[in-house]
Amino acid sequence: MMTQSVTLGTAETSVSEIAAIAYGAEVLLEASALDGMLNVHEKIRQAIADNKVIYGLTTGVGDLVTQRLSPEQISDVQLNMLKSHACGIGPVLAQHEVRAMMAVMIKSLLQGFSGVSPSLVQTMAEMLNKGVVPWSPAKGSVGYLIATAHIGLSVFGYGKSYYLGELLPAREALERAGIAVRIPGPREGHALVSGTYEITALGCLAAGSLSALVPVADAAGGMSLEVLKGNIRGYDARLHALRPHKGQQETARILRCLLSDSEILDKYRDFRVQDALSLRCIPQIHGAVRDVLSYCQKILTTEVNSVTDNPVFMIEDGELNVLPGGNGHGAPVALCLDALTIAIAQLSTGSQARSDRLTNSHLSGLPAFLVADGGANSGMMIPPYAAAALAGENRALAAPASVHTVSTCAGQEDHISMGVTAARNAIDAVENAIDIVAIEILCATQAVEFHRPLRASAGTELVLARVRQRVAFRQSDTEMYPDMLAVRELIKQGDIYQALKPIIFPTAVNGESA
Repeated sequence: MMTQSVTLGTAETSVSEIAAIAYGAEVLLEASALDGMLNVHEKIRQAIADNKVIYGLTTGVGDLVTQRLSPEQISDVQLNMLKSHACGIGPVLAQHEVRAMMAVMIKSLLQGFSGVSPSLVQTMAEMLNKGVVPWSPAKGSVGYLIATAHIGLSVFGYGKSYYLGELLPAREALERAGIAVRIPGPREGHALVSGTYEITALGCLAAGSLSALVPVADAAGGMSLEVLKGNIRGYDARLHALRPHKGQQETARILRCLLSDSEILDKYRDFRVQDALSLRCIPQIHGAVRDVLSYCQKILTTEVNSVTDNPVFMIEDGELNVLPGGNGHGAPVALCLDALTIAIAQLSTGSQARSDRLTNSHLSGLPAFLVADGGANSGMMIPPYAAAALAGENRALAAPASVHTVSTCAGQEDHISMGVTAARNAIDAVENAIDIVAIEILCATQAVEFHRPLRASAGTELVLARVRQRVAFRQSDTEMYPDMLAVRELIKQGDIYQALKPIIFPTAVNGESA
C-alpha cells in the first residue's frame, strides 16, 4: 500500500524521492511540465512533416547515423530500436530497481527537451501506480541502453512485466491493470535508451542505503569502543576542530552523543592511553565516508534533475532547434559511484577489524569469543570470519569500474562510462556492509552483558534493547545465522536508526533543525 506520493515535474527532485518511488510511492505529474512536453512534441511532428534531418528520429542511430528514414518508418524504427537494444543478460533486476529507473526516466522526459508525447510519461506513471513493473536482466549495460530498452518494450506491450508481483507477458500485464497499450510515437524508443537513467537510479538506491547505514555504523563502533574499555578523549570536539573536515566533526559529535552517561566508560576512563586505529579513528574513517557520500548525493541530485538525452530539442523564437551532444555519457555519476564504493569498503574494513578485536580475548580482556563456557562452545568465533569475507569482497568491488572503457558501435561510441557496473558495485557493497555492521552489533551486544551490573551508554543501551527483542544473550552454542539475519533486518528496516535518532539529533526532537 502506498504511503506517500511524489510529484515529478520541472521542480527539483531529490535522491530520496527517487528512492521513495522505487519502494512504492505514488507518482504524480506536474501539469505544466506535461504542457511543455506537448509544445515540443508538436514541433517535432512538424519537423518530420518538413523532412528535416534529425539524429535518431529521421536517421538511424550509432554507426547507422547516415541512414535516412521516411515518416512512415518512424514508429516501426522506434519499436525496433527497443527490440534490438533489449540485450540484457544475467540475474534479473529487483522490482524496486526498475521502478527507480522508470522514475528517473519520467523525470528527465518531463523537462520537455526530448520531444516525446506527454502520454508516454503518463503511461509510465500509470504503470508505477498500478503495480506494473517491467522485467529486465541486470547485466549488459556499458552505461545505458540495456535495462531501459527492456523497460521500453514493456511500456509498448512487448517483453515481460510483473503485475502485482506476478510475471506476465507485458501486454497482458498492461491489460490486467487497465492501461491502454500504445504505439511508439516519434523518438519514443530512442529517448528511453539514450540517457544515464540506469546509472542514476541505481546510484540513488546505493546512496540512500549508505546514508541510512552510516549512523548505525557509528553506533556499532561506539559500542565496540565502550565494551573494550576505550578512551573517548579521541572524540573531543577541540581535537576535531584542528582538522575541521565536516564529516569528521559530525561523526565525533554523534559518537559523543551516543556514548554519554556510561558507567563502563567512567570506570575505565584511564584504562588505556590510546586505542587501536579502528576505534580511535572512527571519526576520521566514517567522517571521510560521510564526505564522499555528500559529494555523491550532490552529483546524483544534479543528474536526476538533468536532461541526458541525445539529441535535445529546444524551441527558440518559435522555431525548433536540435542540439546533438554527449549528455548521455555517464562519467560524472560513474566516477562518484566508484568513489562511493571505495568509501563503503573503508567503513566495512573498520567494522570487520572491530568485530575481530571484540572476539579476541588477548586484545579485548573479555571471554574468548564472547562466551563464558569456552571450549565446549565456539560462541562468536565465526561471525567475524563472515565479516572478513564480505569486507574482502568489498575491497574487490572497490576497484574502479569507470577506468575500463572500450570502443563500441563500430567506433562511433569509443569511450563508454561503465557506470552501471560502478552502480552495481556500490549496491552490492552496501548490502555487504549492512551484514558486516550487523555482525559487529551482534558481537558488541553480547560483550555488553559481561560488564553488568555497570550501565552502558545511552546509545548502547538503546541498541541492546532493540537487539534483545529478537536475539537472546548467547550462553551456549545455537544456530548462529538466524541471529545474524535478525540484526541485519533491524538495520535494513530502520529500527535501530529510528531508536537512535533522538540521541543523535536531540534538537530535531524538539522541533528544531538537526
